[in-house]
Amino acid sequence: MAVGGGGIGAVALVVYLLYTLFAGTSGGLGQLEPLDGTQVGRGDTPSTISSDCRTGEDANQRDDCRIVGVVNSVQKFWNGVFERSGKQYRFVDTVFFTNQVQTGCGFASSEVGPFYCPQDELVYIDLGFFDDLESRLGASNTPFVQAYVLAHEYGHHVQDQLGVLDGIRGSQQGPESKSVRSELQADCYAGVWAANAVQTGTIEKIPQSDINEGLDAAAAIGDDRIQQQTQGQVNPETWTHGSSEQRRRWFSRGYEQGKPAACDTFSGSI
Repeated sequence: MAVGGGGIGAVALVVYLLYTLFAGTSGGLGQLEPLDGTQVGRGDTPSTISSDCRTGEDANQRDDCRIVGVVNSVQKFWNGVFERSGKQYRFVDTVFFTNQVQTGCGFASSEVGPFYCPQDELVYIDLGFFDDLESRLGASNTPFVQAYVLAHEYGHHVQDQLGVLDGIRGSQQGPESKSVRSELQADCYAGVWAANAVQTGTIEKIPQSDINEGLDAAAAIGDDRIQQQTQGQVNPETWTHGSSEQRRRWFSRGYEQGKPAACDTFSGSI
């Protein structure tokens, strides 16, 4: 099983200088190209990235450095949450790739999109996915939208550590399925991180306009919208990630309440 939804793994590079995360634009692989074919996290940051991404200004000017800042912030946040609960957070590696990759969950092509694999505890991201968000799914390819994708995938890693993914095996579909509930929880966790990102010491600010872009992206990748675009009809019984309204609502809930406890998608109706 590969838990999908758009995301990225962890980088241990320390860039704890304040910077404005969501400055600049992206296009194609561009400045993300140095990440292609690398596996980073848990202290094994590639030397070229480590030497090039050292300050907040580097993160403002270079997309790959900004991605490093995002993953540092997300992991630092969850590490703090686990510590306060008397638990240990496991930092994960991220595999950046284009076109295809072999994983502990099997072979994956770029059509799969970013995903987390519980079998090898790695996060995988096809660097071309961010452009696909705009060209194929109608979402903006902006820095915060990229950050939302990353934070969502980290949410699946948190679920894995908490044992949530143990109960999600095989093919589970439908508007109330465990698969949908797990994806909506990961969206909520992404919102919780966004609410606390500044407190991690890596990110200087997240204006409301960026949050709005994240909400629009969450809606753009709802099962109903994607089905309508690709099939011309909507079939809730085959949903695996949730509707546009649900994804937007749960991200917003996480952001507004700012606490993981707000993300219980497994109780009651969603």
